[in-house]
Amino acid sequence: MLNKNIKLIINYLLGPVLFIVLSYSLYKQIIRQPDLALRWREIRHSWADAGFWLVCGLMIVNWGFEAAKWKRLISPLEQFSLTKAFKSVLAGCSITMLTPNRIGEYGGRIMYVDERHRLKAISLTILGSISQLTVTMLMGSIGLIVLANSDESEKLLSLFPSFLSNAMIYVSIIVTVILLLVYFKVHFFVMIVAKTRFLQRMLKYVEVVDFFTGKQLLRILFLSFFRYLVFILQYVLLLQVMGVEIPVMLFFWVITIFYVAMALLPSVGFIELPIRATASVTLLSVYSSNILGIQAAAFGIWLINLVIPAIIGSLLIFGIKIMKER
Repeated sequence: MLNKNIKLIINYLLGPVLFIVLSYSLYKQIIRQPDLALRWREIRHSWADAGFWLVCGLMIVNWGFEAAKWKRLISPLEQFSLTKAFKSVLAGCSITMLTPNRIGEYGGRIMYVDERHRLKAISLTILGSISQLTVTMLMGSIGLIVLANSDESEKLLSLFPSFLSNAMIYVSIIVTVILLLVYFKVHFFVMIVAKTRFLQRMLKYVEVVDFFTGKQLLRILFLSFFRYLVFILQYVLLLQVMGVEIPVMLFFWVITIFYVAMALLPSVGFIELPIRATASVTLLSVYSSNILGIQAAAFGIWLINLVIPAIIGSLLIFGIKIMKER
């Protein structure tokens, strides 16, 4: 058991320390960007465009869908209001910016969960992440198939050897099927844990995911899908605002592939920007010569969807008593 002094330190220092570390990390990341002045100028010019502010407004919708999903996921343990769920996901966003592949999301969200339920809540957070990844892989697989059979396929697929292009399609379909099976048959995983001696200690922490019926899991998956559509809409709008002229449907399917790449590539939130910029330029420069616009859009999406929510989340942690001071 932690003594009272350690609990006081955790409760009152974690928020300020997290805010300082996150702010410094983001500052260093931003000033290291090549052509920062040009990218920032592009973003400033876009402020006069209503499309830019629509993208900013959609950030609230984006995280609102995630909050609604988290509210449903946490319901077997606690009843969260939508406001509390919103705060919880933003707290998760702040910590995830400092951890590899966003694993810190678990630690951030469970700060709003009662101490008794926190370890069980990690299983629910993982289930939510699987639902979002499933949608990303499903849409990316469809995007690969659509583009492979379109008149525009030669340009995109020329980036890869032919055997690799085909392999990408098959692998993405296989991964999608596996994720769907894992997601909708999660009770089989719980049964395996229950029957495996050295895993039985974990049972009380993972069996909570067996609470959901197939219909409830489908509703959670649809919330992930609607959130995904908001992601896509934001990116398409911001690319258009930045003057990247590509047909909208082509935008849509290329971006689905971009999000698969972002989901699978290893990264840390606060150094994700170079990976985003490189991946977006690699895919979109095949169809547009406006490299600066593509880079500015990647920068803008990173700021709007990740940096601003992370900073808000770190400020929210100031007001949380993470541990009871008994």
